[in-house]
Amino acid sequence: MYTFIGDFECRTDAKGRIVFPSAFKKALGERDARLVVRKDLFEACLVLYPYSVWEEELARIRSGLNPYNREHNRFLRLFFRGSAEIVLDGNGRFLVPKRLMEQAEIGRDVVLLGVDRYIELWDREKYVNRSATEDELGDLAEKILGNKNNE
Repeated sequence: MYTFIGDFECRTDAKGRIVFPSAFKKALGERDARLVVRKDLFEACLVLYPYSVWEEELARIRSGLNPYNREHNRFLRLFFRGSAEIVLDGNGRFLVPKRLMEQAEIGRDVVLLGVDRYIELWDREKYVNRSATEDELGDLAEKILGNKNNE
């Protein structure tokens, strides 16, 4: 089980590589040497999954789709089109394909945000501008979790 916590400001090097934060390396451990990156479905960011978590996500998707249905087939094509496998190099860096960085409009200054079982990769300026206020977080918590036991 993985739990990625925290946000880390980073900068891509001249070749576009990003240093994977040591806290995330510790959470990743020796279990998964591979990661999968894909464009987020709802936000202007990328999402990095440990390979085993990616396989769980795929199992969830596969269980609800019929590849012989045109819409399902199109969804699968678009879903995989925005994905790529990445690995950490010997110095703990990774390289996201340029096409994915461009799709998410991510520049040289980035933020890696741990979100439980995956990591979001944001353009730093977008991340700062998109951050929620304390009131917004409280409102969402109340809306999503507040009535859970009273239903």
